[in-house]
Amino acid sequence: MTTTATTHVIQGETVALPVRVRDASVASAMFAVPAGPAQAVIGYSGLEVARPLPGRAICSLAFVRYADGDLGPYHEFAVAFLVRPPGRARGFGAFIHWLPVNQAFTLEAGRSIWGFPKEMADIPMDLSGRIRRCAVRVGGRTALEVAIRPGVRMPGRAAASTFDAFSCLDGVTRRVPWTMAPHGVRARPGGVSLRLGDHPVAAELRGLGLDRARALSGTCVEHLEMVFDAATEVRS
Repeated sequence: MTTTATTHVIQGETVALPVRVRDASVASAMFAVPAGPAQAVIGYSGLEVARPLPGRAICSLAFVRYADGDLGPYHEFAVAFLVRPPGRARGFGAFIHWLPVNQAFTLEAGRSIWGFPKEMADIPMDLSGRIRRCAVRVGGRTALEVAIRPGVRMPGRAAASTFDAFSCLDGVTRRVPWTMAPHGVRARPGGVSLRLGDHPVAAELRGLGLDRARALSGTCVEHLEMVFDAATEVRS
């Protein structure tokens, strides 16, 4: 991927694009949810949910431990939806609806560089145990607790792939080229336990039926490298 590097000053430090993550660990779950309510959740973005199954959209929950990267070490949780990239007849993108983090530097960088909807939260997680676990608490309120059982190890090392992530902050929707190179991937059908709390995002997920849904899949990645390039505004 070729880029023209730009720089941003975050809390007195210069961050150059593209931003690189050299080591992260991830656990994620995918759910099929009713497309109409999912579209209502992300309607503010101007994007359209993808419907890979009749009448169903895909909602993904993921928790990430960043160990080595340009924005430092931190924990992150993501609620994302599969969307149709605007202006393209084919393919999918990921719209990042909610993105709590536990460090102030990455919070400011994510919001100011890419328009990611980052907010501060307490995000305890365990990505090394027999079951991968994470909780998200914001202002003393529990949003959710999730546990994922690792599945079968996928053979070999997956090739790096680039696709579009989308963000929407302060009424502006942006496209962010996102490259991922995973190693040590385990996946399985189901294997996910989710408990929703009393935070507003929990109410949104409950409205999509996630409090009673069985996950389509659970995936754990031991080592993930990522590259985030410059964001461009999506014109309606």
